[in-house]
Amino acid sequence: MRPISLLPNDTPARIAPLAKLPVFWNLSGQRVVLAGGSDGAAWKAELLIACGAAVDLYCPPEEMGEAMAELVARQALTHHPHPWHIGSFRHAALALADCETEDEARAFFCAARGAGVPVNVIDKPAFCQFQFGAIVNRSPVVVSISTDGAAPILAQAIRRRIETLLPPALQQWAALAQTLREAVNARLSPGLARRRFWERFVDRSLSTGNAPDAADAAALMADTEERGETPPAGSVTLVGAGPGDAELLTLKAMRALQAADVILFDDLVSAEVLELARREAKRFLVGKRGGRESCRQEDINDMMVRFAKAGKRVVRLKSGDPMIFGRAGEEIARLESEGIAVDVVPGITSASAMASALKTSLTNRDHAQQVRFVTGHSRHHELPETVDWASLAGPNQTSVFYMGGRMAGQIEKRLKENGMEPHTPVVVVSSVSRPQERRWAGPLASLSEAVARIGVDEPVLIGVGSVFGRAAQAGAPACDRACADRKSGLA
Repeated sequence: MRPISLLPNDTPARIAPLAKLPVFWNLSGQRVVLAGGSDGAAWKAELLIACGAAVDLYCPPEEMGEAMAELVARQALTHHPHPWHIGSFRHAALALADCETEDEARAFFCAARGAGVPVNVIDKPAFCQFQFGAIVNRSPVVVSISTDGAAPILAQAIRRRIETLLPPALQQWAALAQTLREAVNARLSPGLARRRFWERFVDRSLSTGNAPDAADAAALMADTEERGETPPAGSVTLVGAGPGDAELLTLKAMRALQAADVILFDDLVSAEVLELARREAKRFLVGKRGGRESCRQEDINDMMVRFAKAGKRVVRLKSGDPMIFGRAGEEIARLESEGIAVDVVPGITSASAMASALKTSLTNRDHAQQVRFVTGHSRHHELPETVDWASLAGPNQTSVFYMGGRMAGQIEKRLKENGMEPHTPVVVVSSVSRPQERRWAGPLASLSEAVARIGVDEPVLIGVGSVFGRAAQAGAPACDRACADRKSGLA
């Protein structure tokens, strides 16, 4: 068979096309020409000064705004109280201007180019040889985002997202890394040892909000030397994914997902949350859902132990909060018995998400002095025998039943048998915080009927107590969130 020959145009590109080449330019001690005294020019001046540039400002005093006047008063730059001229560009590394008219912009652009100086005229892309991106500053770590001028607001939105992922202390960790390089090269042999040290250093810097000190680095280096060729130790982090809305995920949870090698996730974890995880991480669905085929808890424990002992960073991703009806105690006990490091990142529990969705305080002081979270089923898929129903039926409290959809009729019956009034306000929320969320509010006497209408295919929360009185009085029939929004004129 004749071999296939690829033409040059058929060869896959190693790098996709770039609108602009991202370059980080050392301006320390370099002269930069800046023309104009507007607020936009002042912002660019502050950016250049932060980079160590020597900024020469050409601007008559009467054309100077307050921000630029403050920089001049602080002597942060050199002020020339007259317009720029051809000689202004001598020995300049960069040239920037804020020009009102196209003719002024063209003149500055051509003069700078004629002097061989890269030029940028603010807000006039046709006269820019380079552009400024949105910046995340953890210097010496600097992240710049560009949309090639097409959508600056999008660049700012991306910057805000990255800001949440990078802990503020990363700046100190990066500075420490600069000072450590020679010591690491002197103490650790090339190859595995150095790579292992820097991998652990990076993991620590991205997973903690604390600034480092010399003791941290020394301990990390000593531990790396001691381990030698021993495979790196793995770890497990139990992470709360919240009720489903990815916007409710904590920053620490996002960082754990970004650092994971392996993710064992529940069936109730939303696709939007999983989208935030590290792309290279291996993912395993180990979900448990009432009334459906489930992964045994013992098997999940074994998987965590196996992956951690293989040196992997394991995230056990649980819906809601790991420590509330999440079997976290069983998993922590098994991991600790195996000598595996385990950490917990809390999440927003469903009851809190429900309270926010309904704009209802679970501890409204006029109605409730305590809140109880109650599991709606036992390991035998029925109501737990140890529940104190007489206490739950008492006044001045709020009770939230988790996973209680299939037991709604029994919950209603037990509460009424123990003295709770049939007109007690109740709410039912299915798939809280998700697009398919459904709600109902009304009296306890209608609870089982309401759950039958909403269905139990999705996770169901049942809230009981007088704090839900306002919602019960509004008492619309069960409908999804989009339907409710349309009725209220929000959609």
